[in-house]
Amino acid sequence: MFEETRRLESPTGASLAYRHQAASGAACGVLLICHGMVEHSGRYGDFAHSMGANGFHVYVHDHRGHGETTAPDAVRGRFAVRDGAAKALDDVWAMRNLATDAHPGLPVILFGHSMGGLIALNVASDHPEGFQGLAIWNSNFNQEVAGRLAQLVLHIEKALMGADVPSAILPRATFRSWGRSIPNWRTESDWLNSIPAEVDAYLADPLCGFDASISLWLDILRLTFRGPTVLGRLPRGLPIHLVGGEDDPATNKGREVLWLEDQFHRRGFQRVTSRIWPGTRHETLKEIVRREAMDDFVHWARAAVASQTE
Repeated sequence: MFEETRRLESPTGASLAYRHQAASGAACGVLLICHGMVEHSGRYGDFAHSMGANGFHVYVHDHRGHGETTAPDAVRGRFAVRDGAAKALDDVWAMRNLATDAHPGLPVILFGHSMGGLIALNVASDHPEGFQGLAIWNSNFNQEVAGRLAQLVLHIEKALMGADVPSAILPRATFRSWGRSIPNWRTESDWLNSIPAEVDAYLADPLCGFDASISLWLDILRLTFRGPTVLGRLPRGLPIHLVGGEDDPATNKGREVLWLEDQFHRRGFQRVTSRIWPGTRHETLKEIVRREAMDDFVHWARAAVASQTE
């Protein structure tokens, strides 16, 4: 658990709520976390504690329209009235600058889960020298056909209802469909985790599972389609860490994580690591393999930052 929530006034006009875990002992790096859709930064306390105990200063903020972050143009479930995707990316860069100002000279790893992975790849590609490691967990960038159809549906909904109301179709086509694809499903959120207590905790959290606006869905798709087109801007020697769950319907059972790995390899990236965890669904950090997955990531992260000084 984090001890407190702090505030950063972003150049985008958002008042970003963020949490910080200081490194224990001598610090070796900074970890900047981007959380997923319709959740919040407070859910990353265990992960932050693990990374802090291994020498990383950890920062995780609530994205626009999520958690305790506020902005005049970002009610819950919306990045912004317009240019929401760009503003969400700029907020991450503001957090990166906060962290580097506080810890000058330390290498920075950018980590993103699910929607956060979409954001992380786009931010890193916009600032190719700004990060010394990139981790993308449980994200699906390979949505060309289904994604274009979803865009069409969302634009029709937007024309009929406006952009700032919840989509009637997308939650059914994604969350509900994924939940019901789980054998002997108990709730429509079972796609998140194989541990019932973790699913129940998510459902009981007032800052999780809220309705996403049509505009937020459209912004997410913009990031999805853009990511593979700009990743070539990244340094070919950048350490990249990809993770998926073998039973995660959101990533086609991990196949789309491996698709992203292939995109990196095709462009000549030399330091790409991937792992698809058996028996796990979407939230690896809260799954049955959480400790092993965290330990695995610590090993990778420490090697990534150590390579910056070689």
